[in-house]
Amino acid sequence: MDTHTPCWLVVNPASGSNDQTSAETLTAALTARGWPVERVVAFPDDPLPDAAALDAAGIAHVVIYTGDGTMNTLINQLSGWGGTVLVLPGGTMNLLPLRLHRTTDLDTILDIVAGGGARARRLDCVRCEAGLALAGLLVGPGTAWSRVRESMRRRDIADIAKETVEALRHTTTGAGVMLADSRLSRDGGYPLVELTPGEHGVQIDGYFAEAALDYAGQAWALVRRRFREGPHDRLGIADSITLVSADGGPLACLIDGEPSECPSGSRFSVEPCGVDLLATSHEL
Repeated sequence: MDTHTPCWLVVNPASGSNDQTSAETLTAALTARGWPVERVVAFPDDPLPDAAALDAAGIAHVVIYTGDGTMNTLINQLSGWGGTVLVLPGGTMNLLPLRLHRTTDLDTILDIVAGGGARARRLDCVRCEAGLALAGLLVGPGTAWSRVRESMRRRDIADIAKETVEALRHTTTGAGVMLADSRLSRDGGYPLVELTPGEHGVQIDGYFAEAALDYAGQAWALVRRRFREGPHDRLGIADSITLVSADGGPLACLIDGEPSECPSGSRFSVEPCGVDLLATSHEL
């Protein structure tokens, strides 16, 4: 990212690490490192920029300080654009920033980029019918726990209780997810399958629970998105896989944390990101 080159800054005041002063603080931090901020886009009040708007303004660099969902939307919208994107940890989980920088320390990331230590990369991602996941994709009835996490973010006690009951019901009684062409899957499938893109392809992990106490522990791990604390099977890596639901019904998905849905029998495959992202470290 060249110094003394103007950039656009995209923020979301409602994201986990954002607040009403984020734009001002980041503008000062970027300007001090040689990147004057020509425009601040405050999503969702302002529309996210597309390639045509950036090219018309003569902008070659975009800095994003939002949650993973907004990052996903903007980066996919910029597919084919010739500029570079610097993602910064402005959300709650910051899965994509962690993948690119291996840290959520904002000053560390900015200092490395300012020192010329960043590389522009087209990360391998996971494509399905519902979209392109940049950091990770979850499939199965266990994705219902994301609604509990959203209620916790809003500090809505009544809603937390309601969504917890619903999430537990979905996880324990919902149709499991199976790999169509794998002999490693458990009978009946998994309440949650995690697909993680990386340098070797898509890593596949199936999460399960065998007793009520296991479900309670796994649920807490799911809410915090710390899946590896719960029992799971490592199912390997692949360039593409086909997932089916035990009852043939739709597959509930979380694409970079945002809910979606795919039909049973959908293929999930590796596909490179459509725009250059600045990375400062190897992937986790």
